[in-house]
Amino acid sequence: MRVAQDELGSLEEAGWRALSTSGEAAVEFYDRVLDHAAVMMFPGGLVIEGRAAILESMSGQPWSSYRLEDLKSLRPTPETGVVFYGVVAERGDAPTYSALVSSAYVRRDDGWRLVFHQHTLR
Repeated sequence: MRVAQDELGSLEEAGWRALSTSGEAAVEFYDRVLDHAAVMMFPGGLVIEGRAAILESMSGQPWSSYRLEDLKSLRPTPETGVVFYGVVAERGDAPTYSALVSSAYVRRDDGWRLVFHQHTLR
């Protein structure tokens, strides 16, 4: 089933809000949302594996602005979900960042947990 906005989309938006607030806010948010085994993949070949490494990577400068575009999700099973969308974001004086983003979630007893996240430059 494909839906335009749901609880997984809301989790993605909350993650971007945290990443745009501070490193501490990002760590606090993702500490609650990351699954016990998680992977993040970014442009330039950056692969971050495991909760501890992912949380450690979030201490950088926050985004100064972001815009999520055409956020949608798929639910292959009731216990899994994939969110996909475009993002345009800015951070300090760096060039504007534009990417296609996807995140995969699994439903655990205590709620949705992020297991995979990937950015592809566009």
